[in-house]
Amino acid sequence: MKPKISIICLGVSDLERSRLFYEALGLKTHDFDPAQNVVFFEMEGTWLELFSRSELAKDAGVTDIGDTTSGFRGVTMAHNEPTKEGVGRVMAEALAAGAKLIKQPEDVFWGGYSGYFADPNGHLWEVAYNPYTDLT
Repeated sequence: MKPKISIICLGVSDLERSRLFYEALGLKTHDFDPAQNVVFFEMEGTWLELFSRSELAKDAGVTDIGDTTSGFRGVTMAHNEPTKEGVGRVMAEALAAGAKLIKQPEDVFWGGYSGYFADPNGHLWEVAYNPYTDLT
């Protein structure tokens, strides 16, 4: 297998609200057709997909989808910025778009700087500055 993640798919409860949230962060939809109940955003190196949570479960053959509003899902996504100031800017954009602040950006144990927000469906995003490896 080629070591690459092609698409990250997030199951969402309200596709339109989620689409608007990610568009407010600057992501551009790719060939969006509301009748298909799925949204794709082309990103650098991978794609982000939003899919109705119940339809995603059905597509994967999962019947026990659990609570949709709370609890740690054991998965986070990360966006890296080239500076600490960039972390603050992205966090402010996310909050203005409707994100919930989970952890205020701060200096962290591994020598970087990061904070967390949750999108409208509770998916956690870390926004980080890594002074050792350029992941931007």
